[in-house]
Amino acid sequence: MAKKIQAIRGMNDILPTQSPVWQYLEGTVKEVLAGYGYDEIRMPVLEQTALFKRSIGEVTDIVEKEMYTFEDRNGDSLTLRPEGTASCVRACEEHGLLYNQTQRLWYTGPMFRHERPQKGRYRQFYQIGVETFGIATPDIDAELILMTARLWEQLGLAESVTLQLNTLGSNEARARYRDALVDYLSARKDQLDEDSKRRLETNPLRVLDSKNPETQALLADAPELHDYLDDESRSDFDALRAVLDAAGVKYEINQRLVRGLDYYCKTVFEWVTDKLGAQGTVCAGGRYDGLVEQLGGKPTPAVGFAMGVERLILMLETLEVIPAEVMQTVDLYVCGVGEGASLASLMLSDSLRAEQPWLRVQTHCGGGSFKSQMKKADKSGALFALLLGETEIAEKQVTVKDLRGEAGQQTIAQSELGQWLTDNLS
Repeated sequence: MAKKIQAIRGMNDILPTQSPVWQYLEGTVKEVLAGYGYDEIRMPVLEQTALFKRSIGEVTDIVEKEMYTFEDRNGDSLTLRPEGTASCVRACEEHGLLYNQTQRLWYTGPMFRHERPQKGRYRQFYQIGVETFGIATPDIDAELILMTARLWEQLGLAESVTLQLNTLGSNEARARYRDALVDYLSARKDQLDEDSKRRLETNPLRVLDSKNPETQALLADAPELHDYLDDESRSDFDALRAVLDAAGVKYEINQRLVRGLDYYCKTVFEWVTDKLGAQGTVCAGGRYDGLVEQLGGKPTPAVGFAMGVERLILMLETLEVIPAEVMQTVDLYVCGVGEGASLASLMLSDSLRAEQPWLRVQTHCGGGSFKSQMKKADKSGALFALLLGETEIAEKQVTVKDLRGEAGQQTIAQSELGQWLTDNLS
């Protein structure tokens, strides 16, 4: 017997029993984003490798260790996208969406990183990303955070997430702070863990979010980022905080929040939770005013965020806040036994869908007794079964059986069925 082929480690199937929760999350996000006037953009999953090396930074963990990169038949180096921002910038620049324009965009889809799979972290993982371009003032930073806060309210997660906020300052201010931090850490290099020693040489600011307790203790006396801020960044950060305060959005200032990608400046933020163990960040983003120019475009202010779909779904399940109706995928199950029952069932089902498009109707196919069909009707999760026998077909009637309540069953004229369903289901 041939060996069964299984999914690649860290790349998971989303089964029919799981899909309703994905659809609920994605639908809720889409509604919130539409309420703020954001437009969807879709980018390919494959890009030129140079796009990510130039945007993320060649000495980051993502580029050095985690990207799925290969040469195609033409000898071009291609990479499965590890994140969405660079792809979105590339698409906007390529299609002329940025020059003298503002854009509010969102996208969703799979990203790919060769990491060690664990709960809430996969090698193919899904993100919903939001990017804005052409707006330099901090009111757009505030809008993004207010939008995510509204989303948490809609999903029932507001009490389980905390907003952490920081500003990295301008590129020049960050460079001055970087030099001061390197001087401080280099004098204490023998006290650093191995990962922090490597980061000290490649991306020193990442040492600030080290998970090593000894390194964190060492950082207690390190230079403070906010002591090196430029006036504009400080003013923008104060304006952002003023909006959040006015809106009643609570936050914590975390000067060690730096984000892992090279392109961030000024505002950075994360929504974190203590409900998922080690994988505590469910949404993160910030401002990246220099990225468009870095990728060959004209200087363009930009800010955005991304959220991990799997982690949000895990939160919804862990906190048991998925509405019961989300898992209700079928309203009616149509059964038929006897001569002409199969055709009559299909015709009745299609007429109901045409008259009332909101109805979710599943028609039994494959024959079988009423008893076997009723078992499948119950398993479908439908609220009601519609039964068609030879008598119902001859007299243009239908028997309606309540599968979830105590209403029993009743026989009504097919001409009255639409109104009955409106009264009992809509």
